[in-house]
Amino acid sequence: QVQLVESGGGSVQAGGSLRLSCAASGRAFSRYGMGWFRQAPGKEREFVVSINWSGEDTNYADSVKGRFTISRDNTKNTVYLQMNSLKPEDTAVYYCAADPLGRDTPSAGRYAYWGQGTQVTVSS
Repeated sequence: QVQLVESGGGSVQAGGSLRLSCAASGRAFSRYGMGWFRQAPGKEREFVVSINWSGEDTNYADSVKGRFTISRDNTKNTVYLQMNSLKPEDTAVYYCAADPLGRDTPSAGRYAYWGQGTQVTVSS
């Protein structure tokens, strides 16, 4: 069993930045693929970005390319999401998720473990 705990959410003005963290329990973190998803009020959960177990492969949603950066530190069992040039449409609850097979996949169904989420609010 893996527990994921997100942090770093908050409220910022458009154009600002936030850095989300997702800390994972357990010793298998370095073998997991990790992803970030988000869900805005009244909308479906959507894929944001993913990273494979080694950090060599990443996959970004078009809406965040060039603004968001995912990274991981396997020595700290943590994955990060640096979000720059934030827009009001980025407002959502952000969730991190872990894929035990180590993939960088945009498919939510392939992630076995999910965090509780952290709120990001961007005002115009």
